[in-house]
Amino acid sequence: MKIKQFVYLLGVLACFGNIPIKEAMAQEKFFRAIGTPHAPKVEVAWNRYYTYAGVTDIVQKIAKAHPDLARVESIGKSYEGRDIWLLTISDFKTGNPDQKPAMYIDGNIHSNEIQGTEFSLYTAWYLTEMFQDNDFIKELLADKTFYIAPTINPDARDNFIKEPNTPHSPRSGMIVLDNDGDGEAGEDGFDDLNGDGHITFMIRKSPTGRYIKDPLDPRKLIQVEPEQKGEYEMLGYEGIDRDGDGKVNEDGIGYYDPNRDWGWKWQPDYVQRGAYKYPFSLPENRAVMEFVMKHPNIAGAQSYHNYGGMILRGPGAEEDLDTYNREDIQIYDAIAKKGEEMIPGYRYLVVYKDLYSVFGGELDWFYGGRGIYTYTNELMVSYLYFHKNAGRGNQDEELKVDQYLTFGDAFVNWEEYEHPQFGTIEIGGFKKNFGRAHPGFLLEQDAHRNMAFTIYHAFHTPKLSITDVREKNLGGGLKEITATISNDRLMPTHSSQDRKYKIERPDYVTIKGAKVIAGMVVENEDFNKVKEQQLSPEKLALENIPGMNAVKVRWIVSGGGNYSIEVDSAKGGRANWK
Repeated sequence: MKIKQFVYLLGVLACFGNIPIKEAMAQEKFFRAIGTPHAPKVEVAWNRYYTYAGVTDIVQKIAKAHPDLARVESIGKSYEGRDIWLLTISDFKTGNPDQKPAMYIDGNIHSNEIQGTEFSLYTAWYLTEMFQDNDFIKELLADKTFYIAPTINPDARDNFIKEPNTPHSPRSGMIVLDNDGDGEAGEDGFDDLNGDGHITFMIRKSPTGRYIKDPLDPRKLIQVEPEQKGEYEMLGYEGIDRDGDGKVNEDGIGYYDPNRDWGWKWQPDYVQRGAYKYPFSLPENRAVMEFVMKHPNIAGAQSYHNYGGMILRGPGAEEDLDTYNREDIQIYDAIAKKGEEMIPGYRYLVVYKDLYSVFGGELDWFYGGRGIYTYTNELMVSYLYFHKNAGRGNQDEELKVDQYLTFGDAFVNWEEYEHPQFGTIEIGGFKKNFGRAHPGFLLEQDAHRNMAFTIYHAFHTPKLSITDVREKNLGGGLKEITATISNDRLMPTHSSQDRKYKIERPDYVTIKGAKVIAGMVVENEDFNKVKEQQLSPEKLALENIPGMNAVKVRWIVSGGGNYSIEVDSAKGGRANWK
């Protein structure tokens, strides 16, 4: 097509309101990259981090641009009154999203572990923007629902982003506590002495110092050998001792851990450091719990943390070891092992065995309390830098990253400062947005790979169908109808934890339009072994429909006529045969 003809065609289409001419012309500057939306309705830059206002803007734009695929709601209020946004992503034209097998995703329960928000948002954005052009996404959203809460700690997220902080604090929420026991709360908050927006380190010269600056790289401090003489002593993060107790910054924002607040194997603070008053005492976690309780269709879940490049499953503590039985662990293993292939540098681990004990964690409540197959991904790993497993905290590697990949943007060079208590000091070190958080150039790639893992997880939530219906004439006006209910995915309709505690209702298989004399579940068709259900035989209750397997049901009916069969499963969705 000639250029003049193309421009004319664009003008005609623009007149009918189908394509904004400026946008269409702009897209002609690009060649479509595989696996990426080419002309998204919602333009989002995935190489940066968003404040609460930015998150709010993105979720609302997604819902407005894709009304048939996305809706946004507030599931509750944070401690400071911010809405906790949740996006429901599904093809609304193919059925009620709350009746489809669902995947729940959240991020940023720890305020300094921020990229979980962007990863969650990316998932919602990608699913909606790729829907028109990708058959797999169309089929996925026809069958499944995604519930996505980008940040479940919005107050402290904004504090971390907007206020001077270290890479590690604040970890929790915005309730201000008296952590040093002096009767005053929050009086030793962080002091940004040099006004750069980051809380870095203080050092000063001292005859008893144990550190020197590296002659080849003055950014780097080297600890000297015992027999050597140092030049500098470490004073910790920059700040002022405001209460005269000899410590700086010991009263931070909310020294509790919202990931110790969940109602499964919860322990008080003197047992599990960081626990608050009682299970679900924090309004943010309580909002999530109440949403999950109202949505029994949630079959899989994912929470995003940082750091370390891990795909984690429970149990959080060895004392909870018997909760996770062999049958469910096989499913966990199959999905997570595929995740290791999808996300280079990430490892599949068990919390209590490979890390430390956690009581009252979100991961364990979702599985232990609700029978939902759940992972926590610890985002970002140093492998992404140079494809070597050096590990976080490796100062040499981090300095190389700053020199060769971020060109000095990650480090505050040492500068003198007159401290009111310590005298002449130097302030410097890595910024709060380096180390635990992805640099911008790695953010979208890791977001996409982690999203792909959650899509794989969601894909393997139950998919039910009625695959075979057979009739047998028994004589005397009686007929035997046998139906096969298949589940084509890894996950059963009820995890073993669900079945153990009868968390969710049974799956129901109902025959309509026939006069039912008897109804039964076929336990062994070859030997004609059945289990009869005498009460309401037309609506058979199934304990479970196993993954990658099938269950047979049978009715004895009298008379003829048309009939239909329906399957109704809380976590497996619905299927019909006519």
